[in-house]
Amino acid sequence: MNYAEIKYSDIANGEGVRTSLFVSGCRRGCPGCFNSGAWSFAAGEPFTAEVGDRIIESLEPFYVDGLTLLGGEPMEPENQRGLVGFVERVRERFPRGSGKTIWCFTGDTLDELMEGGRHRTEVTDRLLDCIDVLVDGPFVRGLHDITLRFRGSSNQRLIDLPATRAAAAQAGVPLAEAVRLWRDEEVYTTHTM
Repeated sequence: MNYAEIKYSDIANGEGVRTSLFVSGCRRGCPGCFNSGAWSFAAGEPFTAEVGDRIIESLEPFYVDGLTLLGGEPMEPENQRGLVGFVERVRERFPRGSGKTIWCFTGDTLDELMEGGRHRTEVTDRLLDCIDVLVDGPFVRGLHDITLRFRGSSNQRLIDLPATRAAAAQAGVPLAEAVRLWRDEEVYTTHTM
């Protein structure tokens, strides 16, 4: 797996201050994509263990709120396989409750990552188990809205995966049928432009 860019102290791609890993490779090709330079799987540099170590080290300071995965497309099958071990290392080092969260932006919907979905792989569940917030759905230029926080178009959802998992388990239904959205701070939910 290659990565196109790493942004340290990023405040645009998830809540708080984050380290954002932009993986290379996306077959979706959404018109108007902000990062079309990362569509090629050959873009950037190889994602090595040393690169992963540097990212984990960057998450250590108290003021860093977590890791964000985007791209390209983290949920392309090749990228899922390239990311899963690293993301499990991050989750092991910073378990839930540590104050560090993992966000993932994907053009896939949660349905597409479930059984029978086009990007479902043997590691999808392991990857999703590590993620706190899944921003799902393709960017749709006609639904672009600059007033939305942490997403580009109104079809995209910010899914609270731990709350969704708990609701699915309680109701005995698949994850995609129990979606719980991430709740932003009130100051942002009441703001209009």
